[in-house]
Amino acid sequence: MTGTVRTVRCDALVIGSGAGGSTAALELAGAGREVHVLEEGPLVPQTRITRASPAENLRLLYRQGGLVPIHGAPTIPFGEGRCVGGTTVVNGGLLWRPPEHLLECWASAGVDGFRAHHLAPHLAEVERRLGVVDQQPGPGNRDSVLLGQAADRLGWRWAPARRAVRGCRHANRCVTGCPTGAKQSMLVSYLPAAERLAAVIEPDTRVVRLEHDGTRVTAVHALRDGRRLRYLPQTVFLAAGPIGSALLLRRSAIGGRGPGRAIAFHVNFRTVARFGESVRATEGTIFTAQLQEFADRGVRVMPANLTPGSLAAALAAHPAGTVDRMLAQLDRVAVYTTQVSVRGTARLLAVPGLGALLRHRLTASDRDLLRSAFRRTAELLLEAGAVELLPPAPAGPTTTRPTTAGLTTAAQVADFALHARPETWDLISVHAMASCPMGPPAPGGVCDAQGRPHGFTNLRLCDASVLPGATGVSPQETIMGFSHLITARYLERSTSRRPDGN
Repeated sequence: MTGTVRTVRCDALVIGSGAGGSTAALELAGAGREVHVLEEGPLVPQTRITRASPAENLRLLYRQGGLVPIHGAPTIPFGEGRCVGGTTVVNGGLLWRPPEHLLECWASAGVDGFRAHHLAPHLAEVERRLGVVDQQPGPGNRDSVLLGQAADRLGWRWAPARRAVRGCRHANRCVTGCPTGAKQSMLVSYLPAAERLAAVIEPDTRVVRLEHDGTRVTAVHALRDGRRLRYLPQTVFLAAGPIGSALLLRRSAIGGRGPGRAIAFHVNFRTVARFGESVRATEGTIFTAQLQEFADRGVRVMPANLTPGSLAAALAAHPAGTVDRMLAQLDRVAVYTTQVSVRGTARLLAVPGLGALLRHRLTASDRDLLRSAFRRTAELLLEAGAVELLPPAPAGPTTTRPTTAGLTTAAQVADFALHARPETWDLISVHAMASCPMGPPAPGGVCDAQGRPHGFTNLRLCDASVLPGATGVSPQETIMGFSHLITARYLERSTSRRPDGN
């Protein structure tokens, strides 16, 4: 590491280039502010994403190759982007507005100013910029069509997936980077627009500490290619992700023990379904239909991308014979993702020399909800025509003897759901939030309704970490709406008052 420190002065410094950071950057640049955006990960151009294989993109675009562990029973892999554009480059492009009743609940808990009518114009602008549409099935999305038809027969609510795409070509590679650029990630949408307004994007730049006097950030210290950098901004917008933002506040002695103390998250489990007909799921795209009948309980079901590799991953806990048998019938196989909003939280531990360590604990009600969610998922898929279901953990008739056979009847499903132990299931998570939540300090709030850590004037959080709790839906639009509103209120205040927004 060189001894020389390069100093950079700017109006606004945005830390992180995902959904929240990119939104703030574009709004600030559009208001004529001098903006620098610092991103820990690399800039991976769309042309490189297109040329690279899914396995190469997994290594390029994800933090730790998508295998950040949340330790507990079970250990849950957490998937998070680490590149310019953040997780928006590797997610499914789902944009759902936050449920109105959830916003009212947050308001009653002390986070007012973010009700549906406050967010509506900002969400509409996000949807306009990203071209949000109801995703239509492609030629290989028979798995989605069957889901909708089964839900109709059962009298259950479902909806087409709302996605940020322009001209989706159904390449079936959403979660390893869209090879066509159709998915409107921040890499191809907000960040180029911000750059056209003179924002400066700085990749491969890791922020290590926020220097402050207890009320104001006075300097931001970062590293790039072994060089030390010091930024002297008028204001800072922190959007390093639910883990990164909390960890940076902890390293900087901001927020006391609050940051990362109780991280809300969703868990997903996958159910492999074999049908008696061709479904051609390998030729479709992700998430073209979503079951919403049980959304009030925090449960949603949708088809997932299917490739030989993703199928093998979904069956990793099953005997090898099961994987071989399903791969041999790939044309008749589909994988469905069930998203569950759990009550248990994860805790961030900062371990010297190791960085962030995450631990979680499922509650008894979470385990009951997961069993119920599987039973409802299985009921839907059997109604859709599945002739065999492979659950998120292998089991014999009493879940004690793993076999290569799946579940073929409602009675077998009921037996599995009754005896299943979710702490042994293959769970994953791609949505974490509320690690530095808005709210009064006494119940555990870290930030005020401006996104500022309590007591600070020129530091604002504007990513998933600042949300007051789990959204229950894919959180990207909620994050962008909150960031849009937080930035707009800053700009309004800073125009009418002093340059630092006080």
